[in-house]
Amino acid sequence: MLYYLYPYLRDVFFGFNVLRYITFRSVSAAVTSFILCVVIGPRLIKNLHRFRITEKLLKSDSAQLDILHSRKEGTPTMGGILVVIAVIFSCILWADLSNRFMLLVLFVFLGLAVLGFADDLTKLHRSPHGLRGRNKFLGQIALGLVAGVYLFYHPPDLAVLWNVDVVNSDYSPFLTHDYAPVLTIPFCKELFLNLSWLYILFVILVIVGSSNAVNLTDGLDGLAVGNTLFVILVYAILSYVVGNWKISKYLGILFVEGSGELTVFCSSLAGACLGFLWFNAYPAQIFMGDTGSLALGGAIGAVAVVTKQELLLVIAGGIFVVEALSVVIQVVSFRLCKRRVFAIAPLHHHFEFRGWAEPKVIIRFWIISAILALISLSTLKLR
Repeated sequence: MLYYLYPYLRDVFFGFNVLRYITFRSVSAAVTSFILCVVIGPRLIKNLHRFRITEKLLKSDSAQLDILHSRKEGTPTMGGILVVIAVIFSCILWADLSNRFMLLVLFVFLGLAVLGFADDLTKLHRSPHGLRGRNKFLGQIALGLVAGVYLFYHPPDLAVLWNVDVVNSDYSPFLTHDYAPVLTIPFCKELFLNLSWLYILFVILVIVGSSNAVNLTDGLDGLAVGNTLFVILVYAILSYVVGNWKISKYLGILFVEGSGELTVFCSSLAGACLGFLWFNAYPAQIFMGDTGSLALGGAIGAVAVVTKQELLLVIAGGIFVVEALSVVIQVVSFRLCKRRVFAIAPLHHHFEFRGWAEPKVIIRFWIISAILALISLSTLKLR
C-alpha cells in the first residue's frame, strides 16, 4: 500500500522516497511483522485457551517421551494463525502486490495455511490424527501443481549476464525464457540442468517436500520456527541478489527479473518467525500447529523455485531434509527388515530418547542451521 503512495507522499516530503527501495521496505516489513506478533500474541493465546483450542498429545512409541512431553498437553495450538496474519498485513503495507511472484508465493503460503488450518480443526473435533494423509497430500500437490504450471507457461524473465557487457543499465536484450525449466547447480557457474516439462513435477516435489519437512520438524518448542528463520534469511538475501542485475552479474548467478520483491515477503516472514518465537520458545506458550508449519515450509519452497535456487534448499534447509529422511529411513527399515535405525523418529526425538534435554536439542539444531546458512551464502561466490 505504501509502495503505491510514495509518488504522492514524496511531493509532501522528499524523505518518502525511501519507500521506493526494497531494502527499506524489507526491514520495515520485518519490524512490522515482529511487532504485530508480540502485540497480538497474548490475546490470541488467551482466546485459544478460552475456546479450548489446545494440544492433545497422542501416545508415541516411547513411554519415556510421553512423560517428557506430558507438560505440553493443554498448550494452545493453531498459533500459525498469528504468523499468517502478521505476514499478510505486513505485505499489504510494504510490498508491491502487483508483482506476480509476490502473488504466487502468497497464494502458496495462504493455500497451505488453509490446508493446515483444516487439519488442525479436524484434530480438535473429529480425528486426533487430523485429515487423512491422502487428502492432505492431494491438497499439497494441487497447490504445487498450480505453481509449477504457472511458472512453466508464464516463466520469469531470466538472463545470464556475466558473459555479456551490459551498457547503461540496459539488460533487456539478454532476457530470455529459454532458462525457465532449468535448475542452477550450487557451486557451478555455467552448468544448468534442463528439465523441460518435468520442471512442473519438480516444483511440486519442492513445495510438497519442504512443507512436509517443516511439519515433521515441528515437534519441540521453537525448533521448527527457529530453523525456518535461518533458512528464510538465506532466501531473503538470495531474492535480493538474484533480482538485482548488477549484483547477479558480478557474482555470476542467474538473474531473475522481478524476484527482488520477494525480499519483502521473506523479511516479513522472518519478522513473524521471530515474533512467534517470542511465545514459542521453551517452555512454549503456544504451538504453531499445521496451520503454521505447512505454510512456512511451502513458502520457503515457493521462494526457492522462483529465485531458481531450488537445489540450494537442500543445504540451507539441511535440518529439515535430515528430519524428513530420518522418518523415511525409519519406515522403510522397519517394513523391510523389521528393525529401527533410530530409537524414534523424527531425528529430534531420537536425541531426546538418548538423554539430551529438549532445550539442548533445539539450540544445537539452531547452531547447525546457522552454519548451513553460512555455507549456502558462500555458494554465491564459490563458483
